[in-house]
Amino acid sequence: MSIKENLLSIKEALPSHVTLVAVSKTKPVSDLMEAYNAGQRIFGENKIQEMTDKHEQMPKDIEWHMIGHVQTNKVKHMAPFVSLVHGVDSLKLLKEINKQAKKNDRIINCLLQMHIAEEDTKFGLYEAELNEILESDEFQQMENIKVTGLMGMATFTESEHQIEKEFSYLKGIFDRLKDHPERNNFKPETLSMGMSGDHKLAISCGSTMIRVGSSIFGSRH
Repeated sequence: MSIKENLLSIKEALPSHVTLVAVSKTKPVSDLMEAYNAGQRIFGENKIQEMTDKHEQMPKDIEWHMIGHVQTNKVKHMAPFVSLVHGVDSLKLLKEINKQAKKNDRIINCLLQMHIAEEDTKFGLYEAELNEILESDEFQQMENIKVTGLMGMATFTESEHQIEKEFSYLKGIFDRLKDHPERNNFKPETLSMGMSGDHKLAISCGSTMIRVGSSIFGSRH
């Protein structure tokens, strides 16, 4: 199957309320352009330098999503163009994104990354930390970011039951965000969960955005 065929078959099966992020990390621009020419406009990268290079070479109607762990000192490189930052897991990082967005006269959309997996290696916030951020004066004064939802990564396991439990837990946290008043910088609409192997399960648990790489571009060499 070609990249185009892979992409179209995934899109055909997606409910209309679910957004597909094509995870293009490590893939050459020619592969991304094949997906672009098949209609894909949202690409996810996990390294800021690689994303910046691709952004410079590719059409400007692309939405670039940063899906990897973000180092604070690299934020400035993506601030001029990034559409959505998926992996925001601290107030410190949020402050830096806000600062760099302001310098670029932009508002940058962010998802707060929740820790839902059993592995300690995954980054993310616990619900108490999430609430602490949302209730802090510092967050409420940020004018150049907008928290538009949550992101989470399930445990890397064969157990569908385990993955479903973690996705349902994240959906519960997402639903409880309604307890916080909406503000200019806080409008939770996006729940980013699910990747190539588990996106159907994620959608059934309430995901509105999936991050799919190998099912579109083939496995990494």
